[in-house]
Amino acid sequence: MEKQWVLPRKLCDDELKLVQALATPMKCPLQIAELLYRKGLHNMDEIEDFFNPRMDKLYDPYLFEAMELSVNRIVKALNDNEQITIYGDYDVDGTTATALLYLGLKRIGALIDFYIPHRMIDGYGLSLNSLDYLKDNGSSLIISVDCGVNAQEEIEAINAMGMEIIITDHHNPKDDLPPAYAIINPKLSSCDYPYPDLAGVGVAYKLLCAIYKKMGLDTEENLLKYMDLVAVGTIADIVPLTGENRIFAYIGLKHLIDKKNLGLNALIQISGMNQKSLDATDIVFGIAPRINAAGRMGSAALAVELLISTEEEKSQELAEIIERQNSLRQQEDQKTFHEACEIIEKKYKDINRTSCMIISSDDWHQGVIGIVASKLVEKYYRPVIMISFKDGFGSGSGRSVADFDLFEALKATSGNLHSFGGHKYAVGLTIYQEYIDRFENELTRYVADNMKLEQIKPPLSIDYEVELYDINEFLLDWMERFAPFGPDNTRPVFVTHRVIVANYPYNVGRNHLKLKVVKDGIHLDLIGYNLGDYLTLLKKNSVIDIAYTLEYNRFANKTTIQGKLRDIHIHNL
Repeated sequence: MEKQWVLPRKLCDDELKLVQALATPMKCPLQIAELLYRKGLHNMDEIEDFFNPRMDKLYDPYLFEAMELSVNRIVKALNDNEQITIYGDYDVDGTTATALLYLGLKRIGALIDFYIPHRMIDGYGLSLNSLDYLKDNGSSLIISVDCGVNAQEEIEAINAMGMEIIITDHHNPKDDLPPAYAIINPKLSSCDYPYPDLAGVGVAYKLLCAIYKKMGLDTEENLLKYMDLVAVGTIADIVPLTGENRIFAYIGLKHLIDKKNLGLNALIQISGMNQKSLDATDIVFGIAPRINAAGRMGSAALAVELLISTEEEKSQELAEIIERQNSLRQQEDQKTFHEACEIIEKKYKDINRTSCMIISSDDWHQGVIGIVASKLVEKYYRPVIMISFKDGFGSGSGRSVADFDLFEALKATSGNLHSFGGHKYAVGLTIYQEYIDRFENELTRYVADNMKLEQIKPPLSIDYEVELYDINEFLLDWMERFAPFGPDNTRPVFVTHRVIVANYPYNVGRNHLKLKVVKDGIHLDLIGYNLGDYLTLLKKNSVIDIAYTLEYNRFANKTTIQGKLRDIHIHNL
């Protein structure tokens, strides 16, 4: 789908002088200084903090509302040898947060267990089905991670059964909060914590830091011990990689490379990733899908068992099981995606007049509909909700487009839903089949009334216009210091106008475009993932504008600079 290129505003003369004033002492390319300036980094101290994230820049965990109350309760449970159960969600964020608190509390003598709901049996988040098990298991204190902030009925039941619960979550709360012992969530309206964008594992980590601080155990070794888990959960949850999240990702990736966690190391080995050069992309496309596969195709408890494993042989066995589950998940993904596309093409005859897409089936695996919904948004660029029905009751996943709040849309149509949760761009819901038509009508009307027309065309933010002769290793080495890349800190997108296709373009793999371009005598190799449909429109000597990112391509002991195409505008000659 053609993208709308959003060019950066032009800097005024005074701003250009400030950019030059940054570039001179840093001895960096002017492009780098301008990228830093546009990020709001206007002095050397800010730039130093950005390029060299440090643990001492993390906020005091006691800035969280209810942190003191929560820590005192947990310390009491430790002293009284109470049974504590960590109750986590089944995605990467939830499983890493569960493993983090399990390991971190067990290490200081807690009587500890964990529970992960089964997607098919329990559904999302805290489940009434699980409470008898927790009570019978002797749990007196439950700590939820990455879930619970909207579990009104379930927490009332926990209280009635004589247990207590501390909620740690990062999802948007509804208007009425559940009656938990304490709630730690940076998105609470009453919370003054300075950084609201933590993932669930980040909130869990802040709780562990607070416990260690209270007990005088907040040494550098203890605070760093599980940072690889924090990094994996944070990066996988696609939260902004700014502020504290950038510190977690930056430091945690180094710990991941150092092979601190046996389970993560086994996953990395079995997936064939290069242990010495792991980055955020490896997490998102390598580690995260495998951890998620456990919860999508079976029980996510398997993933937690892997992450807390202390035996190399057991770690390898669990990683092999998860690898097989991931293969099954990929097959199910492809099958469901093709079926969903067929339904959409039949149901929505005029895509241009379609504001959102709600599709359902009795045959879809609940574990893959979230992934497929994301792919459908990428293809059609509309908010998409997919619902899998079983015996008249549906579980759904929704994904949104840039700047449209799908969580708010569900709030406006919540009278049709049994339950829902999530955030702006990703939601989950349950619904009885008899309400599906009314829900679809109301949601479609809401989206049409509240989504701007320009949101229908995917935006592509451009960071800088360069010429091919500007591209060299000096520029790229500086640019790599911006890593780890992720939301709100994406790899810079460059534009070069009127380059000439220097070879005959061709496709590789699954619809990936390969070509070489030239301008002013300088050549650049390009690859465009999922851009193979351009092949019929391009030929040798075509004149095109290219939007792309830059990265090193390391192959067979040879390192070259490669452009990764994001979009193409073709000139008509």
